[in-house]
Amino acid sequence: VATPEGKETKTFGTMTNDLLELADYLVSKGCTHVAMESTGVYWKPIYNILEGLGMEILVVNARDIKAVPGRKTDVKDAEWICDLLRHGLLRGSFIPDRPQRELREVVRYRKDLIRERAREVNRIQKVLEGANIKKLGDVATNVMGKSGQAMLEALVAGETDPESLAQLARGRLKKKAGQLTKAMEGLIGPHQRMMLAAQIEHIRFLDSQIKKLDREIKERMRPFEKAVEALDGIPGVGRQTAEEVLAETGDDMSRFPSAAHLASWAGLCPGNNESAGKRKSGCTRPGNPHLRTTLVEAARSAAHTKNTYLSAQYHRIAARRGGKRAAVAVAHTILVIIYHMLEEGTAYQDLGRDYFDRLNHDAVARRAIKRLEALGYKVTLEQAA
Repeated sequence: VATPEGKETKTFGTMTNDLLELADYLVSKGCTHVAMESTGVYWKPIYNILEGLGMEILVVNARDIKAVPGRKTDVKDAEWICDLLRHGLLRGSFIPDRPQRELREVVRYRKDLIRERAREVNRIQKVLEGANIKKLGDVATNVMGKSGQAMLEALVAGETDPESLAQLARGRLKKKAGQLTKAMEGLIGPHQRMMLAAQIEHIRFLDSQIKKLDREIKERMRPFEKAVEALDGIPGVGRQTAEEVLAETGDDMSRFPSAAHLASWAGLCPGNNESAGKRKSGCTRPGNPHLRTTLVEAARSAAHTKNTYLSAQYHRIAARRGGKRAAVAVAHTILVIIYHMLEEGTAYQDLGRDYFDRLNHDAVARRAIKRLEALGYKVTLEQAA
């Protein structure tokens, strides 16, 4: 603690009672500002205790407050952070209010369960490969669809006749009965049936938990419903993606000075690394990994849409720099669009797939002429009426 007389150092434990003593001590000393490192999740218990005491709490990136190497102890770190805070050299991280932090935790946990379900489906496919049922995933797009589940349950129950298993197909998969018969011919043993039964049960449990979280998230997203509906109109962004974005950023964009600051916070902008006049690696900087992965997935989905600006941008960049860089660039564009939509309260308006052609009309014409002349044609252009 920095006092008018100098400084005062005191050590506290990490249990809740100890942290309550810390809070009482800070209040007794008249502290108005508190700074701490944002290391893992260790800042959260302290933040929870001090949050309602009227202090300005700064949770600072540890990278920005490194002290002199070789002189590191916990006490010296505390003194160094206190000194930086007194001189106004600290920049706090974005910490949302408690309701949004709770929403974040629920949304992130749902995403973890969805990933765990995908891993369990891959384990089922691995067991089937080991049982010589190699092509079920090629014939049926979704192994855990209604048809796939019916066939897997029959396998677990002891059915081995490929034709009988193929007859369990439903919907459009019935047209592939011949391929299914070949795919379901294998050598499945008792231990594989046991493993399949456990994996199917685990997937059903995960499905029930995901539905439960969906209901909880829907209830907590009621204050953001208008924003969710607006973001749902962006190509590649569905309701679940919109929920994940708003859980991370909220709908109040005033906390970010500009769209560029938001992109930097999310880790979707190039890094700056220049020394002695040489530009070094410009790879994207570390940011919010949850928001970044969500937006890159949305960019991949937008790339498959037809007649949209985002799809045109993706394919234009992918042709020159590859799909991964194109996905990050489109993710950055989606985030900038979200920023302006939430800040201005407007709906999404697509620029169209021909936006880049209209932007560089003459350059597109010159490239087309040059390519045709390379093929041996004589080209004459005439303006259409």
